[in-house]
Amino acid sequence: MRRLHRFLVVVFLIVAFGLLPLSAKAGPGRDSLELAQNAGAIQEIIVEGTQRIEPETVKSYLLIQEGDSFDPARIDRSLKSLFATGLFADVTLRRQGDRLVVNVVENPVINRIAFEGNDKLETSELETEVSLRPRVIYTRTKVQNDVKRLLSIYRRGGRFAATVEPKVIQLPQNRVDLVFEINEGELTEIRSIRFVGNREFSDSRLRGVIQTKETLWWRFFTSDDKYDPDRLTFDRELLRRFYLTDGFADFRVISALAELTPNRKDFFITFTVEEGARYRFGKVEIEVRLRDLKVEDIDEAVEFEEGDWYDVDMVNKAINALTNRVGELGIAFVDVRPRINRNRENQTIDVVFEVNEGPRVFVERIEIVGNVRTQDKVIRREFRLVEGDAFNSAKLRRSRQRIQNLGFFESVSVERLPGSSPDKSVLKVSVEEQSTGQLSFGAGFSSTNGILGDISITESNFLGKGQLVSLSLTVAALKSEIDFSFTEPYFMGREIRAGFDLFRVSQDLQDSSSFDTDRTGFGLRGGYLITESLRQDWRYGFRISKVSDVSDTASQLIRDEIGTDTTSEISHALTYDKRDSPLIPTSGYFIRFKNDLAGLGGTIRHFRNQINAVKYFPLADQWVLSLSGKAGYIIGLGEDVDLLERFYVGGDSLRGFASRGIGPRDSSTQDSLGGEWMYTGSLQLAFPIGLPEELGIGARAFTDIGSTGKIQPTASFVQDESSLRVGVGTGLTWQSPFGPVGVDAAIPLVKEDFDITENFRINFGTRF
Repeated sequence: MRRLHRFLVVVFLIVAFGLLPLSAKAGPGRDSLELAQNAGAIQEIIVEGTQRIEPETVKSYLLIQEGDSFDPARIDRSLKSLFATGLFADVTLRRQGDRLVVNVVENPVINRIAFEGNDKLETSELETEVSLRPRVIYTRTKVQNDVKRLLSIYRRGGRFAATVEPKVIQLPQNRVDLVFEINEGELTEIRSIRFVGNREFSDSRLRGVIQTKETLWWRFFTSDDKYDPDRLTFDRELLRRFYLTDGFADFRVISALAELTPNRKDFFITFTVEEGARYRFGKVEIEVRLRDLKVEDIDEAVEFEEGDWYDVDMVNKAINALTNRVGELGIAFVDVRPRINRNRENQTIDVVFEVNEGPRVFVERIEIVGNVRTQDKVIRREFRLVEGDAFNSAKLRRSRQRIQNLGFFESVSVERLPGSSPDKSVLKVSVEEQSTGQLSFGAGFSSTNGILGDISITESNFLGKGQLVSLSLTVAALKSEIDFSFTEPYFMGREIRAGFDLFRVSQDLQDSSSFDTDRTGFGLRGGYLITESLRQDWRYGFRISKVSDVSDTASQLIRDEIGTDTTSEISHALTYDKRDSPLIPTSGYFIRFKNDLAGLGGTIRHFRNQINAVKYFPLADQWVLSLSGKAGYIIGLGEDVDLLERFYVGGDSLRGFASRGIGPRDSSTQDSLGGEWMYTGSLQLAFPIGLPEELGIGARAFTDIGSTGKIQPTASFVQDESSLRVGVGTGLTWQSPFGPVGVDAAIPLVKEDFDITENFRINFGTRF
């Protein structure tokens, strides 16, 4: 027990005397002071490894300075700050006694950038895409970013198999040459485009709707068969619009997936769609909430009715038509909004157009930007609004469309900006100009004129004033022509389209009428719009006509025409155009009535009247039925009608018969003598033949009728039967990259014995 007691006493004394100095060390203020003394202060910062960069520049990026303590956190932030400059490939910071040593390895400077292996893209084009330049600091991050940019260029061009490998060549004085080694690879083709979920329309029809196309041998003029994610997004919108215009109001694109094969050579694109039910218009009503305005005053602006297939484009068109109609009635502020009620059980959509009073906003100012060459007035005069007018969204849309229709600009945008007060708006028009001059050469073949070639120079925005100047020359086996024309679209500051023409035409008519003719003259013309659809045109023409090289065996009536005549003629035309497109119409109608009076001077005196009209009926998708007709008569004023002024029917105007193939004819010489009255008509059905739409090949079946004859009694040797002629046939039209190609095969069902028939007709032409 004594030993144990002694042991415990010794342990207690050791612990007691050991704790005393520990507690003394932990006195107030002693802990932080002694720790700082142990860490120490930075007495000097030494920079090592610099070559081009001054040491003081390196120190300026540090977040710790001489006299500061060795704080690990601040030293770490200083390290990151130096790396963030992009000037250094490597940085180390270490303590050496009371000194902080900063060791850097500078990034090299680029001496030269080169590209190797690029055949499809020019070096200059690649240089504009990379961010690195000679005498710029080289960093791996920038090189990797430039590699991504270069790959994106090749992928936009359809080369997803392309690879870019950057190589660095070390040079003295810490300089490098950067070489991008490029393997462009083969074109990545769109091997297949498939649709899942489509029942109403076939895959081939939907492929014609979207812009992306499958790769086929004839698509060497387009890039639409190259995969582009932005184009795929646009295709989704095209599909949506297509279905919405055909009654499928619930349609949606669930997904658009592009799969790249492992060898990176082909894309397989799959659109998964949900068509939904097809709707018809239900109740179509107009609610007018404007005083002094009745529904019957504006209801004709809505062109669809209950039972028609729902079409979102027709709804938008009705909104514009109602807005315009209300504006024409003198009401400036109007807001037309459709209220849509969808009945899924009956599969109908009720549409109620609410016509409310719009906000009272006026146009304070119209600003035009982006036009370098085109004068402001050329753009401003197309506006349906001027400063001070009540703001009208329909007129604003119409103004933008009119500016776009000029053809002078690649893009046109119109913004509505706040004005100087809440009731004022500023309209800002931004345009991007494009080339308006055209030099074109042409070659082709016509059944009427044989092999032909032409050259033309056209400037549609002459001197930036919107004027049209054109010079063209056509040389053919049977016809040669030179024309010069000038058109001022706003004559004397008014919306009058005026201009003049100079021409000379030489034509070989030996095969049909045994003579040649030359015509030289000029014309003065002017026209203006009465409404958006109705146009009136006036023209004065003077020409000198010569009949020559008449065969000795020609008809006596033709030999009597040998010599030169002058014609002084005034013409008038009224045109009413309600077609949906002047180039490839599918609906609407067109009517033109024209009068020509010759005899105000000159040796030729006659009065001619002509009318032609066409109506288009859309039967189904890409199926269009058209009914057209033309009629005319001409009477001599105190004399017989001149041979060159008569009507000649056949060829393009009556298929199944040759050019000048019907009408009065000399019974012995078979020379065509022309008629003093005529009429033609055609019933034609245009339809697809199952080929891809982008090929531009369409078919047609037609029936043509017509006749022509003389009003005055004819000589005994003249064959003149006013009976009806009928031709039926089919044809193909190809909108080729080289120009339109038309082929018709027709047979005459009803004809006279002396008519000249033609079973096959082809027209081909190109401009490049």
